[in-house]
Amino acid sequence: MKQTIDTIESLEIPVFVTYGPNSMYGCSDCTDISTIDGEIRLLGKLFGKEAEADKLAGYLEQDRTFVQQRTKDIPDAEKPSVLVLGLSPKTRGEGSAADVWGTDTIEGVFLEQIVNAKNAYQQKGHFVKVNTEQILALEPDVILLATDWGFHPVEELYSAPYYQDLANNMDAIKNQRVTSLPWLPSNCDKRIEYPIELMVMAKAAYPDKFADINLYDWLISFYKNVYNVDDKTADQLISAQWMDWVRN
Repeated sequence: MKQTIDTIESLEIPVFVTYGPNSMYGCSDCTDISTIDGEIRLLGKLFGKEAEADKLAGYLEQDRTFVQQRTKDIPDAEKPSVLVLGLSPKTRGEGSAADVWGTDTIEGVFLEQIVNAKNAYQQKGHFVKVNTEQILALEPDVILLATDWGFHPVEELYSAPYYQDLANNMDAIKNQRVTSLPWLPSNCDKRIEYPIELMVMAKAAYPDKFADINLYDWLISFYKNVYNVDDKTADQLISAQWMDWVRN
């Protein structure tokens, strides 16, 4: 990274470096999602759009705070155990059952610091390969299906023949407490759509506390506020982020 910056600066081109929250390929150890707010405002200043940037950053902060405030007083004993699970066909082809996300990932931070649930996998690591026995031993209350070599609908975990051992032995699956997360790009993987992931996590972990939130209506409002689009385009964006299941 330093060599790249030095090369560009040697051409007398100004360089501004933004540090987003950490990802598998990130160049920062930061796990504070609020850094996005400051960097949106920085970009607004660079391009002479301070007012627009401040409005956007404030809206994202509002969505984040909304989730955090609703769950902040939940005692540890009442927090559900939530497993972020990736059903990668590549991982299965290599002999493991699935991938999991650890406490040092931004998904782990979302779960424990904003949604105020427990990450079922209490170790570090991205895309950690686990076998069926290891998944069963984690005994999560809730399972979140992440982007992992494609989109994975809940039906895959419920009925795919290669996951029958899990389906027959996990209460989270038997109780249908499985939810698919929106599209999660792997590089710089937290973008301005991150509140969608937070809301999906929150509704999955605490369905009663977020029963008043209709995800379809919430998504339409989110896209209209963030991208200044009409209802039709907002509806198309739902499909673009693999969230068609909210129409059910």
